[in-house]
Amino acid sequence: MRPILTLCLLAFPLAAAAAGDALTIYSSAQPGAIRPEQYRDGGGGAVPGYAVVRHLRELALERGQNTVRFSDVAALIDPTTVSFESLTDPRGTRVIEQNFQFDLVNTQKLLEKYIDRTISVDQVRGSGVETFRGTLLSTAGGYVLRREDGSVQLLSSSAGVHLPELPGGLITRPTLVWDIAAARGGKQRTRVSYQTGGITWWADYNLAYAEGANANACTLDVGAWVSILNRSGAGYDEAKLKLVAGDVQRAQPPGYATGVMAARVMEKSDRVRGFEEKAFFEYHLYTLGRPTTLPDRSTKQIELFPVARGVPCEKKLVYYGLAPGWRGVSPSPITDRIYGLQTNKKVDVYLSFMNSKHNNMGMPLPAGRVRVSKADDADGTLEFIGEDSIDHTPKDERVLIKLGSAFDVVGERKQLAFRVDTSRRTMSEQIEVRLRNHKDQAVTVEVKENLYRWVNWEITQKTHAYRKEDARTVVFPLRVPANGEQVLRYTVDYSW
Repeated sequence: MRPILTLCLLAFPLAAAAAGDALTIYSSAQPGAIRPEQYRDGGGGAVPGYAVVRHLRELALERGQNTVRFSDVAALIDPTTVSFESLTDPRGTRVIEQNFQFDLVNTQKLLEKYIDRTISVDQVRGSGVETFRGTLLSTAGGYVLRREDGSVQLLSSSAGVHLPELPGGLITRPTLVWDIAAARGGKQRTRVSYQTGGITWWADYNLAYAEGANANACTLDVGAWVSILNRSGAGYDEAKLKLVAGDVQRAQPPGYATGVMAARVMEKSDRVRGFEEKAFFEYHLYTLGRPTTLPDRSTKQIELFPVARGVPCEKKLVYYGLAPGWRGVSPSPITDRIYGLQTNKKVDVYLSFMNSKHNNMGMPLPAGRVRVSKADDADGTLEFIGEDSIDHTPKDERVLIKLGSAFDVVGERKQLAFRVDTSRRTMSEQIEVRLRNHKDQAVTVEVKENLYRWVNWEITQKTHAYRKEDARTVVFPLRVPANGEQVLRYTVDYSW
């Protein structure tokens, strides 16, 4: 008969058990999608991400069949992804059966185990406490006891309960159980891997804005951090950390996001090494050059790359006169005269810079939230001036950040004339845009016009030059004098 050995990994010291941990974190979080309540217990819904966790452990196995219990796993483990392998004897050691036990102990389950068994209950009566002993009949809405004399005692759910012992069949932590066949006995180095939910990461950018030589020129100091949220139900002490960049497909039930947030990380000094990047299949893999500890129910921030200083940028003012609800594309010509006449008066403020090595940048930037601040000349403190989110941005691409709306520059858009000839399938529209600048210096505003009525169009008259942005959008750059006004008029003809 083959010997049977039961191993309980909880007998190993915790620090030694965690020394071989490694995890690769993926994220489906949209930039800025993590709400503050998700940082804390019990709030904010599911964490949009997952990780592949790997534990290296040394086990003493006997030749033949062994039962191994492994309790050092995350509470949100996906048991269908669990893998156990021996690194010492991979051919001679194999898993015959694998189980995941998650019937964790709690108050209700403990009491259910004692239905029809004798317990003691302490109930407050007046200024004292009275103890009742009897057979537990029910726990619904309180405790129902049948006493030795056959009477039934009803006690409130706030009463104190004494149980003679902890019943079997309940566990305090999620546990993996393997039946393992080993061809030889002795110590073996093993690796356990699985996927777990409840863990995610995202990028945060902090930009310090400084004005340049003219109204549109500026510079930025760009700092970036990786934020990691761990609510997986397990901590990872001195673990090897990796992040994956790219859109990794993952089969999910309907309604789940599958995109994976990208990252860009750089190496720091040898003393405190940061992330190192390399190509990995069609993605990028970023490995932290030092171990890090990720306690359960915690958030950690790690520098993504050293601050890039003096990045040249451009401040842009953009006026999009159409109201937000009228900016769509119609499948047929729009001949309704009043369609789209609702006007937007806000002039939006953007910052733009090239993510190039020449501009002290030149690294792939992950999708993330960008916060911009500007120093107050009076006391030198940084004051928040706006935030936006960016998508994954490769090197040598332009980054565009919307900060808000200008206070002293306003716009007004209206229709001056409209004519439609259904027999000839033509229509003509004349638009006027007025920009008023209440600043003491001139500004340049890009007027964005969407020619939404139909795809075949021609601007036949105009007061200012324009550039074509796409099949239905043109942009008029207008210089608006200090404390002055600039007026744009153009006529567009449509045909179908």
